[in-house]
Amino acid sequence: MHGKSASPSRTTQILIVDDHPIIREGMTHLLNLQEDLHVCCAAGSAEEALAAMNRQPGMGRPEMAIVDISLQSDSGLELVKTLRHRYPDLAILVLSMHDESLFAERALRAGANGYLMKLEATEHVMSAIREVLAGNIYVSAAMHEKLARALTVPHKKPEGPIGSLSEREFEILHLIGLGFSTREIAEKLKRSVKTIEAHQANIKEKLNIRNSKELMRFAIQWIESQ
Repeated sequence: MHGKSASPSRTTQILIVDDHPIIREGMTHLLNLQEDLHVCCAAGSAEEALAAMNRQPGMGRPEMAIVDISLQSDSGLELVKTLRHRYPDLAILVLSMHDESLFAERALRAGANGYLMKLEATEHVMSAIREVLAGNIYVSAAMHEKLARALTVPHKKPEGPIGSLSEREFEILHLIGLGFSTREIAEKLKRSVKTIEAHQANIKEKLNIRNSKELMRFAIQWIESQ
């Protein structure tokens, strides 16, 4: 006597956002090996990602986005904020080369459901995806402990000068390090040039940097160190 056959599992449609084709292709191959996951589209920029999300329901609109923070022409953190605002139910996992101790908490505040560094093993990638799809927050064990400590000591002094930057200042420093000019940053963040210059002045004061040239050098070296 044969038992009832299992019904086919539901397939989750996934969007990969990374400006490196080899990463997009590798992630697509990895995820498409899973019976219940399917990469329906891949994007190298925020513009391409948002165009993919504009697909009509039933036409393969992504239910999950895996986003890199450092996109060649965009801010990944700003993209996460936009995706969270426009698609409240979208599962978002940030997969990045950047040190989680600096970026994970800020990514979660931007609206991500999880943060994973690219150097992690494949099984951790799959675990992170499963956790986020289950409605949970995913960070590494070390980062989880750090966040837990921060919650128990809410008035703890930020770690290092970069920790004292506001969310917007942190994002602007990141974009400076990626080589964007003040005007380009203003356009990306939809703010005036004067507003960006005011943020840059605050950054210089907090980091004890004398001028814009030193700020750019610091930002580039900081990005490279990540």
